Amino acid sequence: MSDVALRMEHVYKKFRKGEIFDSLRDLIPALTGRMFRQQELSDSDSREFWALQDISFEVKRGEAFGIIGHNGAGKSTALKILSRIMKPTKGHMVVNGRLSALIEVAAGFHQDLTGRENIFLNGTILGMTKQEIASKLDQIIAFSGLEEFIDTPVKRYSSGMYARLGFSVAAHVDPEVLIVDEVLSVGDYVFQQKCMERMRSVISDGATVLFVSHNLKAVTELCQRAMLLEHGRVAAIDSTDAVVRRYLSDAMKQHNGGADKSVCISHVRIRGRAGEQSTFESGETAWVDIEVTARESVRNLAVVIWLTDESQYEIFNTSSERLGCKPFSLDPGQTYKCTFELKLNVAHGAFGLCAAVHRYDIQKSFDRRAPAATLFVGSSMAVRGAVNCFPRIVDAGVLEVAVENGGTF
Repeated sequence: MSDVALRMEHVYKKFRKGEIFDSLRDLIPALTGRMFRQQELSDSDSREFWALQDISFEVKRGEAFGIIGHNGAGKSTALKILSRIMKPTKGHMVVNGRLSALIEVAAGFHQDLTGRENIFLNGTILGMTKQEIASKLDQIIAFSGLEEFIDTPVKRYSSGMYARLGFSVAAHVDPEVLIVDEVLSVGDYVFQQKCMERMRSVISDGATVLFVSHNLKAVTELCQRAMLLEHGRVAAIDSTDAVVRRYLSDAMKQHNGGADKSVCISHVRIRGRAGEQSTFESGETAWVDIEVTARESVRNLAVVIWLTDESQYEIFNTSSERLGCKPFSLDPGQTYKCTFELKLNVAHGAFGLCAAVHRYDIQKSFDRRAPAATLFVGSSMAVRGAVNCFPRIVDAGVLEVAVENGGTF
């Protein structure tokens, strides 16, 4: 048996931009207009475009593989081809094993059916037998947390309840190959954590997972390798950490490209003990290297860094000058480098590392990157919030009840 679960070989997909006519009433005027059109479309006006171009990759059995990229990069198109929703224009693909695709949570739910009835309907669409669904029914309902409303028509559900039930069904499919597209963002924080735990369980049970998401923290936690797509082409395939750093670096270059500043932040790098990385455990030490390059003569500068949480709220701020370094000056073409050492006593989450070049005596900022990089921090401790105080229980137990003269104290 091959150890390859999924493979794409030189896959292309072409679409045609234009009108879609859902009725004869719309089609007849459109055809009439074409009959009287004075000139045909030229090659430069072609409506055809390539959504995917020469996509090649493979995923081993039992591997979790991520796909990231900006909107329109071709991520969902690639998954739809693998799940046989679409056919490629050119190229070849291989899928070895029973496949289940979570392309859209709750796709196929019927509004007039109850939650219980929709579990059977949606489970069947996802490839489960009636017996499989019945055997897992109690688990699915308990996972969703909708026991009180399970016999209510889903048209009366809130959007959050609807999504929770959809993921709960999908999470209990037992495929050999699982394709997941942006389904770990449903529900509240507690339910999202349950979703992450369920995905880890699926992976640990040996399933092959192909995971597409804009949630880079989830991708780094679940996947060993990843692929970056840019405008329908493969830009990088490497370890997840390396691909995420490439993606963030490219995004920052586009954001800051063309800036005309007398001094600019020319390089930002985050290192751990093993070298350059973006994923850390809570409590680990990170080193941040920042380089500042001058285009003109500048004086009395400092480097400022700060961290923001996922809500863009600033949780930490310091600078080279506040930490005891004297202000620095640069002539055109000169570069200044400084390294900050940070103890990452933060809780589980994604944090933006921001940087700026600032002159305190006149309160002027010359360059600012917010964020300049992203840190993904994991923690085995069940802590929430921004910081990690590394709690532990040192004493616990039931106190004995003191009884005196028939009374209780």
